[in-house]
Amino acid sequence: MFETAVEPSTPRLYVGNLSYDAAESDLFDYFAKVGQVKNVDIIRDRRTNRSKGYGFIEMADLETAKQAFTQLNRTDLLGRQIVVSGAKSERQDGRRETSEPSR
Repeated sequence: MFETAVEPSTPRLYVGNLSYDAAESDLFDYFAKVGQVKNVDIIRDRRTNRSKGYGFIEMADLETAKQAFTQLNRTDLLGRQIVVSGAKSERQDGRRETSEPSR
């Protein structure tokens, strides 16, 4: 079952259903085909350092994030159909959300 994709309202995107073998460089290169990528962060288990299968991409601006959402959501990356969605906004205490969007 796939997660519900939400149109981006910020340049920050959530990317889910990632291959556990995906590296930050893989995501950077894939999203750079659409536009300028500012930051890539794959979320990893603290104990094992293994990918949790999702991450966040920050694009240069909101327009580029929307283009990436439209062009890359439900496309194949390293043998997995990825989910691209607008990331949740930062929490009130200023820390970034690290949870996945609702399923």
